[in-house]
Amino acid sequence: MIGPQKVQDSGPLGVLDSGVGGLSVLLHLRRQLPAEEILYFADQAHIPYGQRSQSEVQQFTAQIAHFLIRQGAKLIVVACNTASAAALDHLRETYPAIPVIGMEPAVKPAAAATQTRRVGVLATPGTLNSHRYTSLMARYGNGITVLEDPCPGLVQLIESGDLSNPDIRAILEQAVDPMIAAGVDTLVLGCTHYPFILPALREIVGPGVSIIDPAPAVARHTRNVLEQRQLASHNLHAGFTRCFTTGDSDRFTFLMETLLGERCVAQKVCWRDAVLSTDCV
Repeated sequence: MIGPQKVQDSGPLGVLDSGVGGLSVLLHLRRQLPAEEILYFADQAHIPYGQRSQSEVQQFTAQIAHFLIRQGAKLIVVACNTASAAALDHLRETYPAIPVIGMEPAVKPAAAATQTRRVGVLATPGTLNSHRYTSLMARYGNGITVLEDPCPGLVQLIESGDLSNPDIRAILEQAVDPMIAAGVDTLVLGCTHYPFILPALREIVGPGVSIIDPAPAVARHTRNVLEQRQLASHNLHAGFTRCFTTGDSDRFTFLMETLLGERCVAQKVCWRDAVLSTDCV
């Protein structure tokens, strides 16, 4: 365990993901917490996390969190379901003084909302096969039928930035058509990349199916934690966002503009012997 860190309310929020999926969480954090400065980290060198082992994802996530904390982050949002499943407990043990907030498939609200008692979950293999997801199902899945699909290839297509690619619709149809035929009336987005294809998904499922995106609830929870810990920013001006990527920095900057309509010139960060460095020459 690393000793207690001194946390400043003037520090930024640290948000991490394997790529641009966490920008769907960043969007809601900005709405809930407009005065907060945010550090966004995309580990695009290792995307997709969903197909990697739990130990790999835990190692990547721990190093990124350490990097963000060195940059002064007062709170970490693991804006990735797969990374949350693999590393959340480890991060909380390692940094006990710093709040760590994660993602999880919204099985509980879906179970409460469904009328047909049939729920669909779209998530990566890393999430669906995790202990955290199994625990969620044990606690809240009793009495409902849950149909799952890992949507292979969908994360990579969203990372391309071409949301009109017909392959996206084909993957979604293959995933949800059997769910609709089985009577699913509630669909859970278990990957932070998936809110970016909501228009196509809504077209496919129609008005009779509710779609649950956990990002707004995560942003509200982050706001509540900051207030409870007296860590909320006192800035009177809008906070700024700094971006980091282990991939192509120009590509990330383009994707952020495409997906969020916001410009954030990303700083390149490199993996060197499993440790992050800003010296990428």
